[in-house]
Amino acid sequence: MMRNIKLTIEYDGTNYHGWQYQPNARTIQGVMEELVGRIVNEKVTLAASGRTDAGVHALNQVANFRTSRVISCESLQRGLNALLPQDIAVKDVSEADDDFHSRFSATGKVYIYQILNRPHPSALLNRFSWFIRYPLNVEMMNEAATHIIGKHDFSSFRASSCGAPHPVKDVKAAQFRREGDLLVFEIEATGFLHHMVRNIVGTLIDVGMGRRATGSFKELLDLKDRRLAGVTAPPHGLFLKDVKY
Repeated sequence: MMRNIKLTIEYDGTNYHGWQYQPNARTIQGVMEELVGRIVNEKVTLAASGRTDAGVHALNQVANFRTSRVISCESLQRGLNALLPQDIAVKDVSEADDDFHSRFSATGKVYIYQILNRPHPSALLNRFSWFIRYPLNVEMMNEAATHIIGKHDFSSFRASSCGAPHPVKDVKAAQFRREGDLLVFEIEATGFLHHMVRNIVGTLIDVGMGRRATGSFKELLDLKDRRLAGVTAPPHGLFLKDVKY
C-alpha cells in the first residue's frame, strides 16, 4: 500500500541553487530526495508547494512523496534531521490523504521580504535581509501597496523567464511593518508569478525613497510592462512563510 507523506521544511537557501533538482548544482530538492530515499530504501520524488529561487529561504515549505515503506512519521523526521545539513530542518512529518498534493492542493501562499533599514550593515542579518542605508517612507510604501490588493494582471512584475500560463493573481494582503531596524513586507496571494514579490519590493523601494508616486502602482498594473517597474530585489531577503490549504 502506497502512503502519501507530507513534510514541512525550513531552510536557509544561501548555499543552494533553489528548490528544484538540477543535475549539476546543489539544490534543496536534490539533498532531500537523496536522504529520504536512503531512509526508506527506495527512490522517491518530492513534490513541493512551489519552487524557490537560488538564495531564497523558507520557513514552512511543504512537500510530499509516496512510499510503500512502513516507517513512523516520528522516525522519519528524526532520521532526516540527523542526516540533513544544518541549513535544512524538517519541522513536521505527517500522513496525508491520498489525493493531497503540496502544490495543487494549495489555496494560497504567504511570503515575507526583509529589509535592513539603518545606516550600517549587520554581520548576522546580511544573509537574510536587503541592506538599504537610506531612510524609507514606510507610510508611502504601504499606500502604494494597497493598489496591488485584489485580482490584477501582474505582467509589470513578472520575470521574463516566468512560465505561468496567465499573469492574473489575487493578492489578499500586502503591507510593511517595522520590527526594530527591519522592515518586513508580508504579502499573501492565491499564487505568485516568477520574481513577482521581488519585483514588487524593488518598485516599492522607489516609492519609499521618493522616486515614484504612490499612485504609480495602479499605472504599472494597467500598463502591463515589466520594463517600467523597479529593480528585482535580491533573493536573500525573501522567505516562503506559509502555504495555505
